[in-house]
Amino acid sequence: MTARMRRVNESVKEILAELLPTLKDPRIGFVTLTEVRTTSDLAGAQVFYTVLPDDEATREETAVGLASAAPLLRRELGSRLRTRRTPALHFTHDPVPEHGRHIERLLDHVAAQHQEPEPDDGHR
Repeated sequence: MTARMRRVNESVKEILAELLPTLKDPRIGFVTLTEVRTTSDLAGAQVFYTVLPDDEATREETAVGLASAAPLLRRELGSRLRTRRTPALHFTHDPVPEHGRHIERLLDHVAAQHQEPEPDDGHR
């Protein structure tokens, strides 16, 4: 990825992070943008996000709200982003934090197993 694309991705992420709290859609709650991947021709941008609470119903509701708000967000992004084209926005729930929590639980489970005293069978 070029330095220019990194700057564009970061700018898109910052602008969208400023715009999201201004939305009046009740389906969009506490959303955190984790990453933006813009195509090299600026035709599209995949916007990864997490949401709290992180349950299936909230994720689905947020996805619908973000898809509905995408045209408005794109228009506002276009007025602030200094590029010739404004990318179409595609929102995707970021599974990485969820996978991280799963790995932590597995590591905790393994650590707990190693801390359990071994059974004393009377042999020394």
